[in-house]
Amino acid sequence: MRKHISKIVMVAILITTLVSCKVSKDIETPKDAFPENFRNASVSTDTKSIADLEWKNFFTEKDIIQLIDSAVTRNNDLQIATKNIEIAQFRFTQSKWGNIPQANLFVNASTSNPSDNSFTGMNLNQALGQKHIDDYSAGVSLSWEADIWGKIRNQKKGAYANYLQSEEVKKALQTTIVANVSKGYYNLLMLDAQLDIAKKNVQLNDSTSKIIKLKYDAGQVTSLAIQQSEAQKLNAAQLIPLLEQNIAIQENALSVLTGSFPNSKERTIRLGSVEVKNNVSTGIPSSLVSRRPDVKSAELALKVANANVGITKADLYPALRITAQGGVNSFETSNWFNIPASLFGTVAGGLTQPLLNSKKVRTQYNIAKVEREKAVLSFRQAVLVAVSEVSDALVKVEKLQQQESFLQQRVKTLQQAIKNANLLFQNGMAEYLEVLSAQANLLQSELELANIKREQLSANTELYRALGGGWK
Repeated sequence: MRKHISKIVMVAILITTLVSCKVSKDIETPKDAFPENFRNASVSTDTKSIADLEWKNFFTEKDIIQLIDSAVTRNNDLQIATKNIEIAQFRFTQSKWGNIPQANLFVNASTSNPSDNSFTGMNLNQALGQKHIDDYSAGVSLSWEADIWGKIRNQKKGAYANYLQSEEVKKALQTTIVANVSKGYYNLLMLDAQLDIAKKNVQLNDSTSKIIKLKYDAGQVTSLAIQQSEAQKLNAAQLIPLLEQNIAIQENALSVLTGSFPNSKERTIRLGSVEVKNNVSTGIPSSLVSRRPDVKSAELALKVANANVGITKADLYPALRITAQGGVNSFETSNWFNIPASLFGTVAGGLTQPLLNSKKVRTQYNIAKVEREKAVLSFRQAVLVAVSEVSDALVKVEKLQQQESFLQQRVKTLQQAIKNANLLFQNGMAEYLEVLSAQANLLQSELELANIKREQLSANTELYRALGGGWK
């Protein structure tokens, strides 16, 4: 029996070696999906990018580093992504056993009572002098499918690509969380700065209102001046509870990102002391595959699609399966394990070709090919979105810097205008409306300046994320 088994196995291995081939050709990642350079970026062949920096080196503010560290450790969405990686790893490990024969241990006992008038019953009674027959068997059954057309090999490739893809999904999620935490903190600093501006403007309006009241008592202005002055003061005062509300909401949002219940967030720096980075090195667009997780994930999705095409194509061809059973068998328990008399063994091998379900298998193959075409388009779209986001961030970094320069000049001009307007008003050389208008313009400009600074910091963060930074 062992000789027969060895012969069949050797024949199967020989057939697998001779016939095994790649029944489907993989589609490679399209090289023309990338432009030569990013729009709004200086033409360069330098492959270095700010995305190569670890987030602990990109962000220098202690408060932000602490918040991001907490988010990376405790964010629930990231922890779910980690569990998905574990699941994908289990599936990949399982796929490695595709070429291993399936082995099952069996122990069977049965009894049969044929009718007295049946051929079996009559012969049984004559031979054994009994009306029933028992059967006892124990042994091992084996089943193995030869990977002639690369089906199992493609299953391994697909499982491995899925595993790598789950890692890229987590990386992409982390880049988004890192960016959102930093932008949320910058927004918090902006709200703090605007709250200070609103409080100072209320104090400034108080001083102006006192002067107007003195002039009213002296008969130099009407009650309309007092009313307009009070209205402007209330307008600035109204901003205070609104900004305090927004501060609390932003703190709560940061708490959710960092996996904690809503609480206040410590700020050891002010918006004005945060430096806007001027390093905007981007590298070349083709490097997005290695740096940006969602683009890498799209590339891996194409590999999964290639594997699925190979699997469904292999289903169209005959499958070689070998089965074997061996053990002990007896119709009497006393002789069940009488070796070697009770030994038995069977070996079978055969090719199976789908017939009635061939249309279904062919349809699955055609669907797999279309899904692969979709994967190519999805990859192109992922690259398109990534390049567009980088270009958007680059133009924001450049133009916001120019806007801040003009706005700073405007604030300085208005600050000097208020000083001059107050002096002229006190000396009766300017109308109260000029003073109130200058104060209103200054309030608006200072609020805009704080917002521009926050947008600059956020634009740098967005460029870092768009290039694929934040997961290291």
